[in-house]
Amino acid sequence: MVGRRRAGARGNGGRQGQRGQAAPRRTLMEPAAFASETSQESHSPYQRISLAQARRGTSDRPARVYADGIFDLFHSGHARALMQAKNLFPNCYLIVGVCSDKLTHKYKGFTVMTEEERYEALRHCRYVDEVVQDAPWTLTPEFLEKHKIDFVTHDDIPYACAGSHDVYKHIKEAGMFVATQRTEGISTSDIITRIVRDYDVYARRNLQRGYTAKELNVSYINEKKYHLQNQVDKMKKKVKTVEEKSKHFVYKVEEKSHDLILKWEEKSREFIGNFLQLFGPDGAWVRSCCLPQQVSISSTLLTRISPFPLPR
Repeated sequence: MVGRRRAGARGNGGRQGQRGQAAPRRTLMEPAAFASETSQESHSPYQRISLAQARRGTSDRPARVYADGIFDLFHSGHARALMQAKNLFPNCYLIVGVCSDKLTHKYKGFTVMTEEERYEALRHCRYVDEVVQDAPWTLTPEFLEKHKIDFVTHDDIPYACAGSHDVYKHIKEAGMFVATQRTEGISTSDIITRIVRDYDVYARRNLQRGYTAKELNVSYINEKKYHLQNQVDKMKKKVKTVEEKSKHFVYKVEEKSHDLILKWEEKSREFIGNFLQLFGPDGAWVRSCCLPQQVSISSTLLTRISPFPLPR
């Protein structure tokens, strides 16, 4: 029986009786351990857990599940695959093997990240309990025995490499393979393709951030071209900003003009109405001022044209 804990995680794990021992609890404050740093307890002979036992969680130890890969530019597709691996069984200890630069460059091509960077990326994934450095390209019985691996997990697509149609064929035939689902739409190759496709954009971006042409492996002519493009883009941005501000100003002026016209029409109607109420035929001014004057004029005319004096 193998018991492995990260350094400094004492007290978080422990036995839960002779059967059903849970995988050691991992603190989220420390990275996963390297396989070379974990203690190897060889007092008990290694005996694999059956798939039925692993699924029921009735074994006296955690099911030791192994997942391997390159894990260059560690992304969400990698993390989801490891999450699936960690959740294959109710009591699972996840070991992740990361291939070295030498093997990867030989069989698959150059990587963006170095092997040390890839090791560290895996150590800081929350689902990983242990990381195997310089993992083999093809799993041998000796490797499985050394790390006491019960199951190997990967997506079910045959992985043709190193002269084999499927490097996991012998694992599948031994009944040790458990498939996970591949996450579509994300891969290291896709990310590299995006960068290569928009190479000029990222080169200009890094030049703006202070990287030198030598660091970016950019020629003198391209460096000057990128600087010129950056200046042109800045000018375009300024012109666009001025254009947008001008449009906004014109819109505001039109809006204000419309409001002024509406207010002018409203005030005009109000002024005309008030004028008619005061000076119209039935206006207040006519009733209060003009009518007494008209009566006085009429009385004077009657006095002058009448032969008899008016009665008083």
